[in-house]
Amino acid sequence: MKKLPTIHGVTEHDAGPYRMERLDLEFSNGERRQFERLHGRGHGAVVVVPMLDDDTVLLVREYAAGFHRYELGLVKGRIDRGETPEQAADRELKEEAGYGARSLLRLRELSLAPTYMSHATQLVLARDLYPERLAGDEPEPLDVVPWRLDELDQLILRDEFSEGRSIAALFIIREWLRSHR
Repeated sequence: MKKLPTIHGVTEHDAGPYRMERLDLEFSNGERRQFERLHGRGHGAVVVVPMLDDDTVLLVREYAAGFHRYELGLVKGRIDRGETPEQAADRELKEEAGYGARSLLRLRELSLAPTYMSHATQLVLARDLYPERLAGDEPEPLDVVPWRLDELDQLILRDEFSEGRSIAALFIIREWLRSHR
């Protein structure tokens, strides 16, 4: 295992919803560098893979301000203070898709950009769904789109399905389900 760089100092400043840190690092070969990293101010996030049945996942279509378009993807959101990833997944599923889940399984953590950001997202598989809606923070109802996992090859080529966590999560879930049937 490679030795981690030595942190000689850290300076911080506010960056909106993030805290920006500048690290003074020394690597094992003696090289010194300044790296910056972002820390989220929350308790993490979840991405939920809601399985309507053994072969069908539920996607949601919502407005994506970053690209000013509608984006198709998985249910996702932040973990509130005091919530487990499974509780957050169930709440977000009810708010965004109008379903609850009797079975919630946290499978793994996904990172967004680990070279400069500490943000982590918990991947949660939701099964045994039942209709239940909670009021959320979305300004309009989201379209719920069932999609068969055996048509994942078609989904990943759609322009409106571009979010990396959703793409990674569906491939992980598809393989996990294949090995656990």
